[in-house]
Amino acid sequence: MDKYLRRVLFVDLTRKRFWVEEREDLFEEWMGGVGVATQLYREVVPKDADPLGPENAIILAVGPFVGYYPMASKTVAVFKSPLTGNWGESHCGGRSAIALRFAGYGAVVITGSSDVPVYLVITRRRVIFKDARALWGMSSAITVGRIIRENIPGAGLRTIIRIGKAGERLVRYACAITETYRHFGRLGLGAVMGAKKLKAIAIIGSRIKLPVKDARKYREMYDKIFKLAIESPLMKKYHELGTAMNVLPLNELRALPTRNLKAAQFEGAEKLSGEFIAQNYLGRRVACSHCPVACIHIAVWREPYEEEPYFYKTVHTPYDYEPIYALGTMLGISDTLGMLRLMSVVDVLGLDAISTGVVLAWATEALEKGLVSEKETIVKLEWGNWQNYIEAVRYIVEQPNEFYEALARGVEFAASKYGGQDFALAFGGVEMPGYHTGPAAYINYLLGSRHSHLDMAGYSYDQKLIGKPLPPPEKMVDNLVEEECWRQVLSSLVVCFFARRIYTPELISEAFEPLGWTWTPEELRNLGRRIYAKKYSLKLRDGFDIDRLRIPKRIFETETPHGKLSGKYLRKALEYFKRKIVAMISTYS
Repeated sequence: MDKYLRRVLFVDLTRKRFWVEEREDLFEEWMGGVGVATQLYREVVPKDADPLGPENAIILAVGPFVGYYPMASKTVAVFKSPLTGNWGESHCGGRSAIALRFAGYGAVVITGSSDVPVYLVITRRRVIFKDARALWGMSSAITVGRIIRENIPGAGLRTIIRIGKAGERLVRYACAITETYRHFGRLGLGAVMGAKKLKAIAIIGSRIKLPVKDARKYREMYDKIFKLAIESPLMKKYHELGTAMNVLPLNELRALPTRNLKAAQFEGAEKLSGEFIAQNYLGRRVACSHCPVACIHIAVWREPYEEEPYFYKTVHTPYDYEPIYALGTMLGISDTLGMLRLMSVVDVLGLDAISTGVVLAWATEALEKGLVSEKETIVKLEWGNWQNYIEAVRYIVEQPNEFYEALARGVEFAASKYGGQDFALAFGGVEMPGYHTGPAAYINYLLGSRHSHLDMAGYSYDQKLIGKPLPPPEKMVDNLVEEECWRQVLSSLVVCFFARRIYTPELISEAFEPLGWTWTPEELRNLGRRIYAKKYSLKLRDGFDIDRLRIPKRIFETETPHGKLSGKYLRKALEYFKRKIVAMISTYS
């Protein structure tokens, strides 16, 4: 292990102090990334910690492949979620992982709360606490990033993680933005930063030489992985269209959630497809550091200034499948530019796009059904009306009345207060991702450790089973859990999940050799199971209760590619999972 990875930086916002601990033991046992972050969370976050209190922590961690191999480009963030009250985890690319690695740290732990707004400047030798009162309240998180960038050094090996007004206003699904186009999304990291009065974290790397035990073997491994990446047909698709390539296939399958899942096929899908947006609005592609794929797609258009004829500003906004689903089909918006404008406002304010879209979809249907009136919504929420949705997004952040205060706490809370739980599409307190593919997806949403479609890959499992009989729920759960256990290894390296078919257990074991580490394929699989069990034990410790999971009635009303879902099947899956996870925690934790 190199001397930089094992260094853990601790920052106390309350006392404006920092110190470094050598934690070689931690990285030797738990590798890095989510494995190390899980152990640090157990050490520093008490059971009854308030997610918005000073006792909560923000833990950022990278893994041993960062800086060495292609597509090891992610940073893991772990914290107690203000949206769910239990385990919070988010992954982000851009330059965040490289900056942290080359600043000489394997992990950063931020605790306490500042008395005034601050931003941190982290280098290899020190942490500077900078006054951020002039940045607090700025309307655009993009502007905040630009101002900080112009006032600190380190271009090229620097990352700036910042929040928008949504984080300042403690919207429970506020995100943190890095490098303008990447996000620590879902579960409310932005709100945790806002509660700590932490406007931004700037990490400045420096040019350090990472050690290699066998230079020739390392060069061979690097070339092998690089070649696998650039010659992969899937990676080529990610480069050309990004995840937006999923819009038309999912629509064809009748698995594309539409108008709050009243339907699973959208008549306007063509104009929201990756192909259409690429042909008409794609401005450029961007890659995370140390990645040859460049899957980040940026839409560009001209926006006229009000009352200034022939004066325009050029707007850039990133797009992916999930924001297209949440802010497009879920809201019945078929106007491509209207959807992109809505997406841009959500991004600038620092909101999670998925949760925002699902919250607005529930609010629209609640207004339709008379559960709330325009007195609460202020603007008329109606399918396809992107102009009014933009106004509603601003109200979610500003919270001018009790209704928008409720929306800012997520759809689970809003429905508990105003009704409409049958069509409130949250699972374990987290708004649903964009796949109505079948039972595996919903088992994934309900039981995944962070309720992301990327936990167990249930959406993918469903699609492989189309046209085949469903396996018993026990077998489905076994397969999904095994997939999530393996993903803990990828999240500890930290490797982008897009590269999961490249980074097999055998290749990872081989790639460790020139770095001087020894991990056999079976040791890697066991590590994944241990991390998963430890993580889930913390999730249960902090209040997650499988017996109290609410399943919205709506998912049983709209057909999937497997027909209508069976409540009995899902309940059996939940019961079996509960027994299985208890046994796993007993065995591995």
